[in-house]
Amino acid sequence: MITVSDLSLSFSGQALFSHVDLLFTEGNCYGVIGANGAGKSTFLRILSGELEPSGGTVSIDPKLRMSVLKQDHHAYDDYTVFETILMGNPRLYEVLKEKDALYAKEDFSDEDGDRAAELEAEFAELNGWEAETEAGRLLQGLGMDNMMLYSVMSSLTGAEKVKVLLARALFGQPDIILLDEPTNDLDVRSISWLEDWLADFPGTVIVVSHDRHFLNNVCTHIVDIDYNKIKLYVGNYDFWYESSQLIQRMLRDQNRKAEEKIKELQNFIQRFSANRSKSKQATSRKRLLDKITVEEMPASSRRYPYVGFTMDREPGKEILTVENLSKTVDGVKVLNHVSFRVNRGDKIAFVGNELANTTLFKILAEELEPDEGTFRWGVSTSRSYFPQDNSPYFNDCDLSILQWLEQYSSKDTTETYLRGFLGKMLFSGDEVYKPVKVLSGGEKVRCMLSRMMLFGSNVLIFDQPTNHLDLESITAVNNGVSDFKGIVLFASHDHQFVQTIANRVIDIQEEGCVDRACTYDEYLELTGAVAQG
Repeated sequence: MITVSDLSLSFSGQALFSHVDLLFTEGNCYGVIGANGAGKSTFLRILSGELEPSGGTVSIDPKLRMSVLKQDHHAYDDYTVFETILMGNPRLYEVLKEKDALYAKEDFSDEDGDRAAELEAEFAELNGWEAETEAGRLLQGLGMDNMMLYSVMSSLTGAEKVKVLLARALFGQPDIILLDEPTNDLDVRSISWLEDWLADFPGTVIVVSHDRHFLNNVCTHIVDIDYNKIKLYVGNYDFWYESSQLIQRMLRDQNRKAEEKIKELQNFIQRFSANRSKSKQATSRKRLLDKITVEEMPASSRRYPYVGFTMDREPGKEILTVENLSKTVDGVKVLNHVSFRVNRGDKIAFVGNELANTTLFKILAEELEPDEGTFRWGVSTSRSYFPQDNSPYFNDCDLSILQWLEQYSSKDTTETYLRGFLGKMLFSGDEVYKPVKVLSGGEKVRCMLSRMMLFGSNVLIFDQPTNHLDLESITAVNNGVSDFKGIVLFASHDHQFVQTIANRVIDIQEEGCVDRACTYDEYLELTGAVAQG
């Protein structure tokens, strides 16, 4: 159990949050949400003891062991995978190292024997004899071969290191687990395994994540950082989102009704205050008017961009035909005789091999030439492409955001028109004069989406559009693509994004591709990728 009492944190005199009182209990999973910069990761650092708050306390029973997902991928490069995972239980690791050092001594004394016996007893009590088996089981669950246990960390890929660090956080039956973006770089099978593992975990889990599907599947509570406060709500992310939207609508309705009543009373007072026969009524209404206050809407740190795509013209019957496309990248054949046909109304999710999807999209966007095969776009189609790597659009570019967007506007280049698009993407005031080369990852994505919205295309191609975005922006993109009436070809790691948009799934494999007209969840059930239930 974690008790947070009157917690506050300030940077340079500015309060990030204050007067926070929370209770985290065992058996529950708490999802921490908030806009970028609201303080989600900072809050986890306070809970872990890594950062001192400006005021208040965090109380944790000293008998409870806390485990934290570390994000430093190179911190353990000199250790084996097994050692790294074992460090998830620091005391067990210390006991093992001391025990091994004793047994390695040439002059093993009676005192050493007594100490070794003590360590052996503690090692057994800490379940040390099962440590290797448990570590291997965690690796397998995350899609890695348990034969890699004695590989050196420096020999692993970035994605493999992420999985090992996650296994480290889960290892050794901790009482409390803090996870900051645990699903990054995980495939759908690994995420599903992690969801099941957390569902069975008897302790307390506190997790920061931008993955809405993950939050919905694992969370019993939502911890919302907003209005410089931290509040706790029962339920998963979708329940919190629908509830918060309802509350905002109710507040707006209350304010509108109050404003209407004030106007009515003001008009009455103005009309009749000079009329002797009505002056008594006017005075009473003035007293009533003084009592009415328009409740100020809470100034949320959340900002939802508007994402909406319109077609300049409807596409015809012929959309896209792909026949026997093949392509080798860095000596690896990533596309092998891929064939499919796109029809009107299709919103196709490309799943599986990420490099294959990116290569296909680059070919369809005519940025790459295939080694073999052909593709043919219908004459009535117009396309907009969102690449996974947008750096060529921004690197070494001295243009402001406004000037950058102007390049892509063939209809209207006036500042008023362009500001309209940028305003939808939360660039307002002098922000539009900021150089694009200094933008954050999320700001660059919003610029790319503005660019696509200008084109009026009837075919949209998206390669990982939710990368770098906060939950509010992901929701906006999700809604915008769902509402689009044209054709969409896309790849995304965001389960909910894929599930709510796709009506067809194509999985590019070593020999051609698997093509199914179904939702993403139906596809996963058909292929057995995720156990349903």
